[in-house]
Amino acid sequence: MNKRGKCGNEDKAAMSLSGTLPKLPSIRELIKIYGLSAKSQLSQNFILDKNITDKIVRTASLSAATPLVVEVGPGPGLLTRSILDSGAPNVVAVEKDDRFQPTLRQLSVASGHRLKVLQGNMLEIPHQEILAAGNMTTKPIDTINAPIHIMGNLPFNVASPLLVQWLHMLANREGVFNCYDRDVWMTLMFQKEVGERLSAATSTSNRGRLAVMAQSLCHVKTVYQVPSTVFVPKPKVDASVVQLIPRKSFSENDMAGVYPVLENILRYFFTKRRKTVGHILRRLSKEQPATSALMAELETILDFKARPEDVPNEQFCEAAKLFHQHNIVTLPL
Repeated sequence: MNKRGKCGNEDKAAMSLSGTLPKLPSIRELIKIYGLSAKSQLSQNFILDKNITDKIVRTASLSAATPLVVEVGPGPGLLTRSILDSGAPNVVAVEKDDRFQPTLRQLSVASGHRLKVLQGNMLEIPHQEILAAGNMTTKPIDTINAPIHIMGNLPFNVASPLLVQWLHMLANREGVFNCYDRDVWMTLMFQKEVGERLSAATSTSNRGRLAVMAQSLCHVKTVYQVPSTVFVPKPKVDASVVQLIPRKSFSENDMAGVYPVLENILRYFFTKRRKTVGHILRRLSKEQPATSALMAELETILDFKARPEDVPNEQFCEAAKLFHQHNIVTLPL
């Protein structure tokens, strides 16, 4: 590194051959140099221990064969460094806060431009821009059809909206989720409570709408617990790294039209979670008479004596397909 913090040509050449980054200032040093601090209004919390981010990346099994990694909210870039150290050849970081552009641009140069940085809100940025930045507008030549990855220490205030958006895009096979028939694995950090809700099993207290939405499309598991003490500033709660891998059965069933119906059914059911399925459906038939004709068939799909958290994902999906077939798309609030 020269005094201005940029890589020399020899460093970059060595990096491009080995897939590892040259010596860089620590994230603590960069935060001090650039006067960076976490903004509470953006729910920012930094991880400063690379051992932690290396462990998170190992759970994703990234390698030089990974065609694209999309990182959301990289901040000063420590998780980004761990991703690049895995050998991933194309990394696109989407960052809303322009204060982090200098540190991320420096990291892009140090990586031989394996890292591309897009400034914007991940909820709004066109996925075609991400695919173009990640060299995915033409099909990569490989023999293993490795999955694309989405990763990120998600700001707590937008984590759930982002995930719901991605689940809808997965169901509709849109954007990054419609890239040459590749699976898209998501390895994401949430508040521990959200992680528990996402991975909640049937008949457990944490089970709700978000669990069924996620588990209907993906295998969901918590792969790493992150204590609040590793963050700066320290949040009030611990975090969980949750991995979502698309189900093979999803690829065999068209969920594009059914998925919004499923979301509406889940919202209706779980706002009445202490009631039985039968009670909820009888109320629905009064509020939306068109559903009355489906009651006999619904009773063959759902256990009317169960409560919503006791209903398996597959049964909710079958109910949603039945509603969709009869063009019952929206439900009362």
